[in-house]
Amino acid sequence: MTSTALHGPPPPILEVRNIVKTFGGVAALSDVSLDLLPGEVLCLAGENGCGKSTLIKIISGAERPDSGDIIVDGQAYPSMDPTTAIKSGIQVIYQDFSLFPNLTVAENIVLTSAVASRQRLHNSQHARLKARSIVDDLGLSLDLDSDVDKLSVADKQLTAICRALVSDARVLIMDEPTTALTHTEVDRLFEIVERLRAKGVGLIFVSHKLDEVLKISQRVAILRSGRNVITSPASSLDPGAIALHMTGRELDETRHVSQLDPSADIVLEVSGLGLQGAYEDVSFSLRRGEILGVTGLLGSGRTEIAESLFGALIHDSGSVKVDGNRVSIRSIQDAIDAGIGYVPEDRLTQGLFMDKSIADNIIAGSPAEHKTRLGTLDLRAVNQTIQRLFERLRVKAPNVQAPVRSLSGGNAQRVVLAKWLARKPRILMLNGPTVGVDIGSKAEILNILRAEAADGMGIIVISDDAPELVACSHRVLVVRHGRIVETLEGDDVAVDTIREKVAA
Repeated sequence: MTSTALHGPPPPILEVRNIVKTFGGVAALSDVSLDLLPGEVLCLAGENGCGKSTLIKIISGAERPDSGDIIVDGQAYPSMDPTTAIKSGIQVIYQDFSLFPNLTVAENIVLTSAVASRQRLHNSQHARLKARSIVDDLGLSLDLDSDVDKLSVADKQLTAICRALVSDARVLIMDEPTTALTHTEVDRLFEIVERLRAKGVGLIFVSHKLDEVLKISQRVAILRSGRNVITSPASSLDPGAIALHMTGRELDETRHVSQLDPSADIVLEVSGLGLQGAYEDVSFSLRRGEILGVTGLLGSGRTEIAESLFGALIHDSGSVKVDGNRVSIRSIQDAIDAGIGYVPEDRLTQGLFMDKSIADNIIAGSPAEHKTRLGTLDLRAVNQTIQRLFERLRVKAPNVQAPVRSLSGGNAQRVVLAKWLARKPRILMLNGPTVGVDIGSKAEILNILRAEAADGMGIIVISDDAPELVACSHRVLVVRHGRIVETLEGDDVAVDTIREKVAA
């Protein structure tokens, strides 16, 4: 008989009790309490803006709570600072991993530990041995001498995990760890998580992907509007129940696509498009009012095709027609002039002016659409467009003057979308439109895309989220090794079929 059976479950490795945090009089967290057991994966779920990020920052010492306690191994702290948190064994792996791209894997693994211990001299051999010990202990095959900027996203994440463990992490917080990973890489990550659990590490797993939440977690804590509405064993929940607790309403994730008129005009025709080393012989058409899904593994060429249609990459063969007229796309301006818009994969660096206001971002791409007959800016029309899109896309912010930098990921995505809707393009391409977006925001964004398609816009959604593609796409193109290898229509637009064709 084990000691756990004799004495009950082990005491929590981490507790937060009655945490309150306000910003400018607005409550971000209201009386939030939860605990984490050794060897447990606790999923922290909730819509964007519900308080998850604020809670993580408080636990890791980046923010101070207004009241409440953080308890580590029974010792209570009214607040943490980053140094105390790390010394207490608390580590956070953020979405950007915070690695040094010009340093090797080994150097990245040991650097923060060396700085925390105020080590003045760097011994590369000792550092490499220390890194090797962690890598071998987890059964990884990382190249310790490779520069981090040459790694895949998955290997960067594993490097960040090793860095946390070299500092004796006992609580590991992973923020959206599977966002940019393939299904195979997700499985590999989950194997590492199980090894960490076996060593007694407690993990807080932040994710919007509910199927993964239920697969990896023992318990789920759900926040809504800054409050912990439920903490429950994962085995007693399903995606519908989680979504209901997150949003306060039932969400319909079944397939909803309009009946597309087969005689609808072709708004975009791509013939024999090619770019050496990226993709070749890409041909497809897009009808007015159609939502066309494009999927494939990372590196399949799907993003490069979209970037070529937007003029960010220059194709070296083939042709493009918009509304039946051949267009030359040799720059982004050429694409915009042809009526093509693009919501990029990396919205934070490519899609937004982070220090500008929501209003400035919404109107940034469409001054020409808001001019008077005299050529001056029609400020009344500008303000009407900004307010209309701010309200229609339900951007959660005090007002349109709030800086974009202050927004959650889902609300930032809405602002990027609003920027393009203000311009009213004929064709709108979206690369990962709901990556990092909560399930409620995801449903709303897909409804907006459906409405725009119903108004005659041609839409291309590039995604590896099979349920998302099924929910909104009339057809789905599968890209593999730079070629379109499948076109799925009708009953073939199904989650299992898409995943099977992508993995083939």
